[in-house]
Amino acid sequence: MNVTNRHILLACLKVFDLLLLTISYGLATRLSLEGNHSVSFAEFMSMRIKLSNFLIFLVALLAWHVIFAMCGLYKSKRLSTQKEEMILEWKATTLATVCLLVVAVAFRIRMVTPSFLVLFWGITSTGMVVSRLSLQRFLGHVRLRGRNLRYILILGTNRRALEFARRIEVTPEWGYRNLGFVDHEWTGSGEFRKTGSRIVSGLRELPEFLRKNVVDEVAVYLPLRSFYEDASKIAALCEKHGIIVRFDSDIFGLRAERADETETSHAVATRATMREGWPLMVKRTFDIAGSLVLLTLLFPLLAAVAILIRMTSQGPVFFRQERVGLNKRRFLIFKFRTMVPEAEKMMEQLEKLNEVPGPVFKIRNDPRTTPLGKWLRRTSIDELPQLLNVLKGDMSLVGPRPLPVRDYEGFGEDWQRRRFCVRPGITCLWQIQGRSSVGFDQWMRLDMQYLDEWSLWLDLKILAMTIPAVLKGSGAA
Repeated sequence: MNVTNRHILLACLKVFDLLLLTISYGLATRLSLEGNHSVSFAEFMSMRIKLSNFLIFLVALLAWHVIFAMCGLYKSKRLSTQKEEMILEWKATTLATVCLLVVAVAFRIRMVTPSFLVLFWGITSTGMVVSRLSLQRFLGHVRLRGRNLRYILILGTNRRALEFARRIEVTPEWGYRNLGFVDHEWTGSGEFRKTGSRIVSGLRELPEFLRKNVVDEVAVYLPLRSFYEDASKIAALCEKHGIIVRFDSDIFGLRAERADETETSHAVATRATMREGWPLMVKRTFDIAGSLVLLTLLFPLLAAVAILIRMTSQGPVFFRQERVGLNKRRFLIFKFRTMVPEAEKMMEQLEKLNEVPGPVFKIRNDPRTTPLGKWLRRTSIDELPQLLNVLKGDMSLVGPRPLPVRDYEGFGEDWQRRRFCVRPGITCLWQIQGRSSVGFDQWMRLDMQYLDEWSLWLDLKILAMTIPAVLKGSGAA
């Protein structure tokens, strides 16, 4: 699940939990009153609600939300078993009930009796367990159908690494795909090979493997007593690539006797993406709404350009090219065709004319460009079909530009690859600061600056500044 969808789900879960607590409180009240004939439910409902009572209930709701968050109900449970989840849920509802008891004693709420508390706990716990199990099964079904997958690499070939790999294999509903193991030869390698598992890379070859493959997470099972330096370098390397690192809880090769069995065996150690939370959810919502509105408003222009391309040159209207996207996933980008057909096959002959240092290929007066294509490039109209990529989820309105596979393979430093830890975008700092007139190293540093300083306000600012930059045609090539 991508970051935006995960935060949408978490926001819905938080709202659902608060509704569940409110409904549980109401049901417990009704059932308690039915057992106590001194006051009928109708009489209770006709009572006037004091503002102070309403404020007390709001404080209780806030306290319950904090308790649920502290119990870890809104953390990733992809690697948790049903038993582990249920224990956490019971723990959270028990603490919420204790919190209600404290509030009742503090504010002398006579209705909160022992029987009321038992009913409240039972209704809340049942609703929580049933809803979470239903959600877990739904997500598992989605993952079994090949959606919401994460590709994980396991470092180490010891018993614990194999156990983790088996857990992934027998629980495909987690949505993990094991890319293989990374290790060198050691005394236990013979036993590992008997399992039929495969080593896809050695520790020394790991940097090259990460550069050439889609890797979302790395699970480290190397014993840190003897591999501390290696593990430290691997964590730093993954941070450069924007890859999540999970460390085994048994990091020193010793099983902790007092380990909490309700906790998962992994903890996220590094994540080099932009800040998470509701801003990313708003960003994706804005991408969808913005691309839909722009496609609708610009449809007459898009149709006119498509007709002009067909009338002025032979070949397809759209240029489709494989680009490198989120976590190095490949996708097809859509642009209006601005060059002669089969222009990519002519690139090798024109390499000597490249005007931009680094792995990218740019020629200001590219001989392959059609007369109409020059105008489309200068006005950046050729980029408009990428709104379809934004709608599909391959791109964002604002983000580092998606690079061709050829350019990506020419990257010389791993820190530059951190730009792929987020969705690429139609515009970013590079576009508003000169485009092709900006050197490659400065371009990459602008992308890093965007990742480090990202905010919704920065996105809006970049979008606003892109319009005058396009009108001036600064740096267009």
